[in-house]
Amino acid sequence: MLRLTRYLKPYIYLVLISVVLLFVQANADLALPDYMSKIVNIGIQQGGVENAVPVAIRQSEMNKLVIFMSADEKAMALGDYTLVDKTSPDYETYLQEYPVLASEPVYVLNAVDSAEIEKLNPVMGRAFLVVAGIEQVMADPEKASQMAAGKGFDLPQLPPGVDIFTVLSQLPPESLSQISGAFDEQFASLGDSMIIQAAAAPIKAEYAALGMDAGKMQNDYILRIGFWMLLLTLLSGTCTITVGFLSARTAAGLARDLRRNVFQRVESFSSAEFDKFSTASLITRSTNDITQIQMVVLMIMRMVIYAPIIGIGGIIRALSKTTSMWWIIALAVVVLLGLILTVFSIALPRFKSIQKLIDRLNLVTRENLSGMMVIRAFNMQKFEEGRFDKANQDLTGTLLFINRVMVVMMPVMMMIMNGLMLLIIWVGSHEVAQSQMQVGDMMAFMQYAMQIVFAFLMLAMMFIMLPRAAVSGERIADVLETRPAINDPERPAQFPAPFQGTIEFRDVSFRYPGAEEDVLHHITFTARAGQTTAFIGTTGSGKSTIVSLIPRFYEVSSGAILVDGMDIRDVTQHDLREKIGYIPQKSNLFSGTIESNLRYADENASEEELKLAAGVSQAAEFISASPEGMQAEISQGGANVSGGQKQRLSIARALVKKAPIYIFDDSFSALDFKTDAALRKSLKENTASSTILIVTQRVPTIKNADLIIVLDEGRIACMGAHADLMKECDVYREIALSQLSKEELA
Repeated sequence: MLRLTRYLKPYIYLVLISVVLLFVQANADLALPDYMSKIVNIGIQQGGVENAVPVAIRQSEMNKLVIFMSADEKAMALGDYTLVDKTSPDYETYLQEYPVLASEPVYVLNAVDSAEIEKLNPVMGRAFLVVAGIEQVMADPEKASQMAAGKGFDLPQLPPGVDIFTVLSQLPPESLSQISGAFDEQFASLGDSMIIQAAAAPIKAEYAALGMDAGKMQNDYILRIGFWMLLLTLLSGTCTITVGFLSARTAAGLARDLRRNVFQRVESFSSAEFDKFSTASLITRSTNDITQIQMVVLMIMRMVIYAPIIGIGGIIRALSKTTSMWWIIALAVVVLLGLILTVFSIALPRFKSIQKLIDRLNLVTRENLSGMMVIRAFNMQKFEEGRFDKANQDLTGTLLFINRVMVVMMPVMMMIMNGLMLLIIWVGSHEVAQSQMQVGDMMAFMQYAMQIVFAFLMLAMMFIMLPRAAVSGERIADVLETRPAINDPERPAQFPAPFQGTIEFRDVSFRYPGAEEDVLHHITFTARAGQTTAFIGTTGSGKSTIVSLIPRFYEVSSGAILVDGMDIRDVTQHDLREKIGYIPQKSNLFSGTIESNLRYADENASEEELKLAAGVSQAAEFISASPEGMQAEISQGGANVSGGQKQRLSIARALVKKAPIYIFDDSFSALDFKTDAALRKSLKENTASSTILIVTQRVPTIKNADLIIVLDEGRIACMGAHADLMKECDVYREIALSQLSKEELA
């Protein structure tokens, strides 16, 4: 898989933009539980009171609070507030906001930063709680006496109409510390957030005393936080859609590039490389394997980057809410990792075998479809059905096994998630009851835990998909990194002008890649322009191998092949093949029309040139017999024409090229003798200046050739004209007499 990363280079900016957007999306998603926590804690439980530092406070109430502050705390608190009374320049403005200002002065909070608020929060919150506690105690004489007895002090017994706080302000610091300490013990275990929450009730009462609308303040806070949550949700959704678009574009673009590069690489392969990769395997690699890469790139950009951000961010934010339940997340992570590793270890070996099984299924399918007539002729349908069923069952069984593993994984994940939620609620409810956690924080912790679990679930899905994609990536990289055995020279030469087309073999030997022995041994001959050179011999003697060396479908193992005195390895393959009209042993036609197949040799050929080539190849008769003529459809592989018609169209296609060299590799085998003779006569008239090489098993086809080369087990047994070979060559004479009578050979 890593071997293909260089093909992502054109999409690096899309990937980087996606990463940035995923960070934005993850942070937006991680912020939502925190805002939800604020709505529950502050908006609902605290009535919209965000902290223990009120925006305004009556002078009488401030005087009570500073009683229980140290000198430094008192100076800090009073320094952050401004006293507003009837003499203040902005009195009228504040009067509308705080109606109580008409009867008494009000302290208004200055424009202080958040750091200063954090300092004031515990000071003001503690003072509010002490004042509220004393007021509650004084309202219940029995409770006051119980508290005094238990704490070792006695609140002064006051006559009616005397304010307790006026008296307390006159007590020495030691007595005040004793009284406030009694209340401090009640909230000593509380954190700052719980002190703020506890102080919210007296602060709301103070706002009511100021004449402020506490209900409106609460609604405004909830709506404000809700508005920010909506914006974050829209931002997250926008990022999700954008990343989805960018990842799909990147994955599809990469798949397109890989398919193009694979196809271009395969087009440059010589026959040696095709011997290494089967056709079925190359088709699978170009389709299914690249589809796997496309899917995994899409998932990586969408999940693999997003999941760690959510997982790590969720852990950090969850622990910021409370550190007492860290073990719950640790337990869930350990269980999830155990599940993922178990599934991974079970499924990985099967994933590695899937692509090979698909190769096998494609191979069997391709052989059955291409060889259907042979299968029917030998009544082997049942055998082939069994062979296909075996390949199909092997693939199906492997896929079913993997799917069963995956099916088990999802309910186990859901069970872990539900168990995690129950555990958080169980432990969190006890902490809420003990005033060690706020309800909103518990709910946020639960959501962060779910985000962490989902992050691991996404990673688990990737861990399951990656092995198969990794195998596919290796298979594609094997094709892309395969260097053709036949390459053009760095500084190619040019054929001399005018080009004649003389072909010379100089002591050529050849062995197939990986073979132990040569199949051609010391082949030396010259095929001259304007002459016909024929090759004949027993099956497997090397006839087709010789002519396949001329267009460099294979490279000679030793010796040299010269065209017009130029070693064919010194010119480009394009220039060499531009000079050759090649008719293969197995005629290949492409889906389209007769005209499109003929124009394959020269797309700019005129109608007259197409008709001339069809006439020379003896194809004009059956072409004209069709109502569509040249526009008659040719199905895939030429399945709708006969073998003889296919050969004649292949010959016509080569003739359209007007090449100085023609290679006929057993291209007359499907023709009857009459058509064969007419075609050869027409060829001689229209290609008189070209070099003609013919591979055949038919003696009548080459009887009039200028040079006949007889091959036997990869060696030249003899060569010469027909009459000379009949006298001097036993191998040729034996072949000839097996086909024709002595009278016909005379």
